[in-house]
Amino acid sequence: MKPLIGITGRKDTSARLHNSSLHAVGETYVRAIQKAGATPIILPPVMTVEDCKVILERVDGLLFSGGEDISPNYYRQEPKSWIGGIDKERDESELALAKLALERQIPILGICRGHQILNIAVGGTLYQDLAAEVSGALDHAYAPARPMEQLVHAITISSGSKLAKILGNTDFMVNSVHHQAVRTIGSGMRIVAHAPDGIVEATELQDHPFCISVQWHPESLLKNDTTMLPLFKAFIASAAL
Repeated sequence: MKPLIGITGRKDTSARLHNSSLHAVGETYVRAIQKAGATPIILPPVMTVEDCKVILERVDGLLFSGGEDISPNYYRQEPKSWIGGIDKERDESELALAKLALERQIPILGICRGHQILNIAVGGTLYQDLAAEVSGALDHAYAPARPMEQLVHAITISSGSKLAKILGNTDFMVNSVHHQAVRTIGSGMRIVAHAPDGIVEATELQDHPFCISVQWHPESLLKNDTTMLPLFKAFIASAAL
């Protein structure tokens, strides 16, 4: 039987439904999980702790997806003027899910916002806006006219890391659609990749069977090639154990 992978969703108000939002996730996440050999399900961004416990009894792995900014209140900072849109209900839902999943050592893959959520779940902090807070930072932000699969900047992965072993190399070009990033690393986390400006691009949780998070969007890069497919396959292989 294929592993069952829960993908965290977001609220979507783009449909023509007055006063009602949808709970959705980007198709590229779903396709990546299917391509890697697992069955995806969408997890709503409104889960209670009890909901999370029930879900974790049934799924074999979790993919924490991208999305809006995370409230700085969850990492001991006051919101600055440059903070983007936030959804505190989603923040609470995903942080509860992450903490319970980490306790149970369920295989986890974090992407973009999901990379940041996992760091916060173990006590880390974020830059609220790279352009405002990091001198000399590259332009990591989302550009509406730029395709998600377009390569934007290089990253260097630490040799000997689980991520380097999975991808078979240490130097890659990646896409970039974020304005926040990991600032201080959380307990047990190890930084395993950087951008040329020093921004953290990937982390691994030590003493965990599979907990890798990346700041870029590997699922979108699968549109043009399979360079990032081994990451999803390794995640699914861990979930299948």
